[in-house]
Amino acid sequence: MHAGAYGCAAAPQTSASCMALLYLAIGLGAGLLSGLFGIGGGIIIVPALLLVGRMQPAMATGTSLGALLLPVGALGAWQYYKNGHLDIRASLLIALGIFIGAYVGAIMMQQLNPMMAKRVFAIFLIVVSVRIWATA
Repeated sequence: MHAGAYGCAAAPQTSASCMALLYLAIGLGAGLLSGLFGIGGGIIIVPALLLVGRMQPAMATGTSLGALLLPVGALGAWQYYKNGHLDIRASLLIALGIFIGAYVGAIMMQQLNPMMAKRVFAIFLIVVSVRIWATA
């Protein structure tokens, strides 16, 4: 196993601290891309939890809503929570990452050429789509 977040997700047994770092990294990435492109849960968090966090779709969706809880996903998150499909700790760590990452992403976007921003976003969408398709 290597030291990166991807190494944490690839390990058969992962420590709580390793998963905490992974969830925080997902939140930072989601926040960063949200600040850059105005995107979030369905495009960033859910695929990351499916592919890197190795969550099942219902858990990934519930956890994403938990991270976006106030006020966006409160009622939806409550339904997932009642059915055992919300990881509260992961949701809170992702939310912290979103808070910081959105700020940094918004600053970065001010420096990007609009054409380059569109191209980077398009490449990102293609990569995520191919990964989801390949693991379906």
